[in-house]
Amino acid sequence: MKTVIVLARHGRTEWHHGNRYTGATDLPIDDVGRQQANQLREWAEDFAPDALWSSPMLRARQTATPTAEALGLPPVVDARLRELDFGTAEGRMLSELPVAVAKAFELDPVGHHFPGGEDPAAAAERVYEVFQQIGKEHAGQKVLVVAHNTLIRLLTCRVLGLPLRDYRRLLPALGPAALVRFRWQPDTVGLEAYNVPAVRMEKLA
Repeated sequence: MKTVIVLARHGRTEWHHGNRYTGATDLPIDDVGRQQANQLREWAEDFAPDALWSSPMLRARQTATPTAEALGLPPVVDARLRELDFGTAEGRMLSELPVAVAKAFELDPVGHHFPGGEDPAAAAERVYEVFQQIGKEHAGQKVLVVAHNTLIRLLTCRVLGLPLRDYRRLLPALGPAALVRFRWQPDTVGLEAYNVPAVRMEKLA
């Protein structure tokens, strides 16, 4: 039985506007982020999910709130959907890091993840675990999950069997409130869309 799981990145924060690493730092969304959260709500009204899941981080919960209120779907908040802790890179741009750290990270962001940060391979396993749980618990339904850029890219690699170290090379960064759509079945998972804006179909016509 097919389950449709759509993961949405949260709306913009002050740090994302400057492309600063925002992992464990619990920032709110900004004014633009609130507009993006409302745009996601408009899209979700057409998608009509049966369930809503969210990262516990403030920026994700704030992004999920308009959808939750409009559809009467209290979000299931799961800590496994949180963003990675980027350690010494928190609040900094890649260009502001020591050259050796930045170069090693660009070469292999998993094997040479930021000092003091979470191992991306461990993060990929925790999000894959909750992804599988969602698929099983909501068999035959549609689910919207509000999470984070790096976590969703790692999950996409994990699901498709792609090398985790290549997540930055193979998968472009997600736009704020952009969508990634999976078709989940007990024996297989398919990627149906990646980095799609949360826009109602009539607005694309």
